[in-house]
Amino acid sequence: MIIGMHLGNGYGSQPGAWRMAGVDPRSYTSFDAKVRQAKAAERGKFQFLFLPDGPSQVVDVDEEAPNFNLDVMLTLAAVARETSRIGLVATGSTTFNEPYNLARQFKALDLMSHGRAGWNAVTSSGEDVAANYGQRLPSSAKRYGRAHETVQLVQALWGSWGQDAWVHDQTSGRFANREKIAPINLHGDFVASRGPLYIPPSEQGQPVIFHAGGSPNAHELAGRYASAVIGASFTIEDARAQRTAFRNAAERAGRDPDEIKYIPGLMTTIATDRRAALDRRIAMTERLFPQRVNYLQQMLGVRLDSTRLDRPLSREQLAAASPSPRDPRSAHALAIAREGWSLRDVLAHGVIDYHPVIVGPAIEAADHMQAWFEAGAADGFWISPDVYEDGIDAFVDGVVPILQERGLFHRDYEGTTLRDHLGAPAQYGLDPRVSR
Repeated sequence: MIIGMHLGNGYGSQPGAWRMAGVDPRSYTSFDAKVRQAKAAERGKFQFLFLPDGPSQVVDVDEEAPNFNLDVMLTLAAVARETSRIGLVATGSTTFNEPYNLARQFKALDLMSHGRAGWNAVTSSGEDVAANYGQRLPSSAKRYGRAHETVQLVQALWGSWGQDAWVHDQTSGRFANREKIAPINLHGDFVASRGPLYIPPSEQGQPVIFHAGGSPNAHELAGRYASAVIGASFTIEDARAQRTAFRNAAERAGRDPDEIKYIPGLMTTIATDRRAALDRRIAMTERLFPQRVNYLQQMLGVRLDSTRLDRPLSREQLAAASPSPRDPRSAHALAIAREGWSLRDVLAHGVIDYHPVIVGPAIEAADHMQAWFEAGAADGFWISPDVYEDGIDAFVDGVVPILQERGLFHRDYEGTTLRDHLGAPAQYGLDPRVSR
C-alpha cells in the first residue's frame, strides 16, 4: 500500500496539540520543525508528504494555531533540501492562481527535489477564501471549468521545454536547442498563456497531479489528470464506491484505471492501550467537548447533557438513539456509545473528527488499514498524527513494522521519484489521451 503523511501547521492534527508536553510552541513558524517531521516520515518509508492549504482564517486564534503552513511551497523547498526520497505534494488552487505561476513553482520544486514533487490541483471553496483575493466565489461550473483549463495549460507549459532541449555544452558554447523550446499559445474561456516555460525536465519529467474531493466534478477532473486522489471516507463501503467512481472516470477519459490511486485519510493516536490513547486525546481536546456534545446529539438523535461527561449514555438513551442518515460518522459513534464508554470517552474516540480515527495500540491501525486495503476500498492512506512531535514516530515505530511483516508495505524505497513511489506512468507535457 501507499502511505502519505499530512504535514500541517507544525503541531499536529488535533486542537490543543501545540500545548502538549515536549512540543515547541513556536513550531508554527519553524521550518526546522517541518524538516524534522518530514525526516521522521521518510525514516518510516512513507511515499509522500501531503500539505493541504486554505488561505483563510478558520480557527479562533485566541486559543489555536491556524491549520495550515505559512506557505506550502516554501515549506517543501526547505524539506526538499533535507530529505532524499519522500515525495512532496502541495495544494495549489486552480481558482485563485495563474497557471504560469503554478507551472513555474511546481516544476522548480520538482527540479530542486530531483523528481519528487506533486501538485494537488483543487478548486477553492468558501467566500472567506475568495475575499482574500478581492473576489466572489465563482459557481461550481466556472470553478471546475477553470480547473480543467488550468491543469491542461500547466501541463502544456511543463512540456514546452523539450525533454532533450538542454545541451549545456561548454566546449561548443551551446546552452540549449531553441527549436525544442516552443510557446504553447493556449487560450481558453478562463485562462491563457503564451509560454514557453524556461525550466528543463526533472528526473521524473514533470510533477505528479493529485486531486482532493469526492463530488462528480472531482471524479471527472481526477479521472482525466490525476495519478492519486486524497480522499475522505468513513466506511469501507463508501471508500470502495469512491475508489470505483474515480477508476471509472479514468477509464472514461481513455486511461488505465490502475493509473489512479485512491488514498483516504486516517487520523491516529497511537499508545500502549486504548485507555492511554483516550487520556492523551482528552488532554488535548477536552475543552471542546461541551460544544461537541451538541453536535453528537444531532448525530445520535437523542438529547445529551454536557454536564454529565463522566457518565455513559443511559439504557433509555441508547434504546432511543439512531444514527443520522445525513452524517456517515453516526453509525460508528453509536457503536462506540453502545460499548459503555462515558460521554467524554465517546468524544475522545474522535467520532466527529473529519476522518476515521484510531485511538489505541498500533495493531488497531494496522488492522484497519489491512481491512480497507484488502477490501478494495483504498490503495493506501494519508496519515494525520495527533501530535507531530511524537505521533509520527509512534506510527513509524509501531504501525509500519506490522504492515511490513504482513507484506502490506514496502521495507525500503524501490525508486527515487514520486512517480516511482506511486507506480505512475511517465508523462511529459499533456497526456495525448485526454488533452482535448
